Amino acid sequence: MSTPAATRPHLRAAVPQFSVPDVLATVEYYRDRLGFVIGDTVADPPLWGAVGRDDVELFFNRLPGGASAHPRIRALGGYDAYFRVSGVDQLAAEFRARGAVIREGPVTRVYDVREFVIEDLNGLMLAFGESITPTAT
Repeated sequence: MSTPAATRPHLRAAVPQFSVPDVLATVEYYRDRLGFVIGDTVADPPLWGAVGRDDVELFFNRLPGGASAHPRIRALGGYDAYFRVSGVDQLAAEFRARGAVIREGPVTRVYDVREFVIEDLNGLMLAFGESITPTAT
């Protein structure tokens, strides 16, 4: 007998959590450069903090002992987080105007997604993409 859909467990959201050297500087960066709202922080100086924008939430925890972020090994074209968005060009313009470092794009990919990539103050690579309808040729 199967479980009815109404009572079955349901995954509602994924919330990336990143380890960073300075939680306060990070949440302030996301507020100032990317338009997020700072949520809760824990301790002073913060050991943990959260930011949110629209339906997206991110968590940050402080690396132990003030350690700097470890070098990241990333495949070509790989990202630390990928965000599906609407209004990708307007969002890129907003981030650029706020002083975010845009490493690539916006560019239309062969897989019919328009994307841009930023690098945050900790070296995290974040991609923002919007599905597009291919143009008839």
